Amino acid sequence: MSNKPLILVVDDDPDLVESVTMKLESMNFRTARAYDGVEAMEQIQKEKPALVILDVMMPRKNGYVLCDELKKSDATKDIIVVLLTAVADAVPSTSYTHWDGKNTLADDYVPKPIDLNKLVEIVKDHLG
Repeated sequence: MSNKPLILVVDDDPDLVESVTMKLESMNFRTARAYDGVEAMEQIQKEKPALVILDVMMPRKNGYVLCDELKKSDATKDIIVVLLTAVADAVPSTSYTHWDGKNTLADDYVPKPIDLNKLVEIVKDHLG
């Protein structure tokens, strides 16, 4: 087992998960993948990551709900959560609201479409 911190990438778009994990791995980060909030929570309970890159709009459990659960639990409150979101563009056509985004306990956020270099910089800033 590596002593490098684990980064969990969570999104229901497999291509996005693949591109983000490939970029992080090319920068020598250790990664894991999940494709919705339920699967992410299972991964988090198996091997607590240092940081979760978390999409907001997902099936089964959305990113706001998972972020809230993580930040309100003593076991997971220290996990850094970076939200990936296209919610600002989707507010008129979905149940997601600006209020949800403003009241999230996430540590940071990255708008979609994602600038992978900017995302890596955010990850580096949070992990030291």
